[in-house]
Amino acid sequence: MTGATSATARAAAERHTGRTTASARPLGGTAFLVDLDGGERVVTKRGAGPGAARAEAAGLRWLAEPGDVPVPEVFGDDEDWLVMRHVPGGPASPAAAERFGRGLAALHLRGAPAFGAPPPGGPTDAWMGLAPMRNEHRADWPTFYARDRVEPYVRMAADQGVFTADQVAVFDRLCARLPELAGPAEPPARLHGDTWSGNVHWADDGLVWLIDPAAHGGHRESDLAMLRVFGLPHLDRVLGAYAEAAADAGAPLADGWPDRVGLHQLHILLVHAALFGGGYGQQSLAAARDALRLG
Repeated sequence: MTGATSATARAAAERHTGRTTASARPLGGTAFLVDLDGGERVVTKRGAGPGAARAEAAGLRWLAEPGDVPVPEVFGDDEDWLVMRHVPGGPASPAAAERFGRGLAALHLRGAPAFGAPPPGGPTDAWMGLAPMRNEHRADWPTFYARDRVEPYVRMAADQGVFTADQVAVFDRLCARLPELAGPAEPPARLHGDTWSGNVHWADDGLVWLIDPAAHGGHRESDLAMLRVFGLPHLDRVLGAYAEAAADAGAPLADGWPDRVGLHQLHILLVHAALFGGGYGQQSLAAARDALRLG
C-alpha cells in the first residue's frame, strides 16, 4: 500500500478528479485537505487496510442515495485512496440538530437487505476506523451482533491480555442471551454504523453531514446509542426529532430502547478495547454486565 504523504494525496486527488492540484496539508490520521487548481477543495483519505477505501466509498454512496442526510460526494476511490468533497465546518444549532434527527430516522427506515449486509458494491471485509469489521448477511440481529460485532473484538482484546478468561465468559453469557435482551424484533435498518460525535459534522451550510461511515444493515438503536458515546451538541433535540419522525412514519422506537443503549454501545467500546486497551476494557465489561441485568 502506498504511503500517506502530501505527494501521494495530491496524486490520488488528480487521478480521481482529473484536475491538477496546488497544495495539500494533513487533516489528521491519513486524511489530507487538497486544493485543486481553480480553488475547489477535496479530502483525500488513505484506507486503514485492504478494502477500507472502497468500503467507505460504497457506504457514502449508499447513504447518499435517498438524500435523507447529506454526506460528502465521492469523486473516486481505489484500493488505497478515497477522494471526496470537502465540507467546511460551521456552528452547531438546534435547528440543524432537529433536521438531522428527522433525516436519520428516514435514512434508517430505507432499510437494508439483511442484518450485516454491506452497502452495494462494498466488501464483506470492511473496516471501522483502524479495526477490521466483517459485514456478512445474518438471519437476525442477535446472531449478527454476537458473531460480527461482539465476539471478534472480545477475542482480539483477550489475545492482548485486556480480558481474563472469566471476563470473556461474561461476554459469552451476553451473546447467548441476546435474543431475550435485544427487545422486539425489527427489520434491518440502513446504518451509518459509526455515529460518534467526530463523524457528525456540523457544516457551514447550516446542516449536519455524516462522514466516515462504517455502513451496513443493522439495528437503528445502534446508531442512536453511538451518538451518546462521546457526547453530541443538542443531542436531546436530535433524539426528540428522531422519535417524532419515526412515530409519524408508523415505526416508533420500541419501548425500553433507552435501557438498551449500553448494549448497543458495546461494539464501539470493544473496538476501542481491542485497539487501545486501558479503560475501554473495563467500560466494555461494565456495559456487558449492565446489559445482562436487562433480562
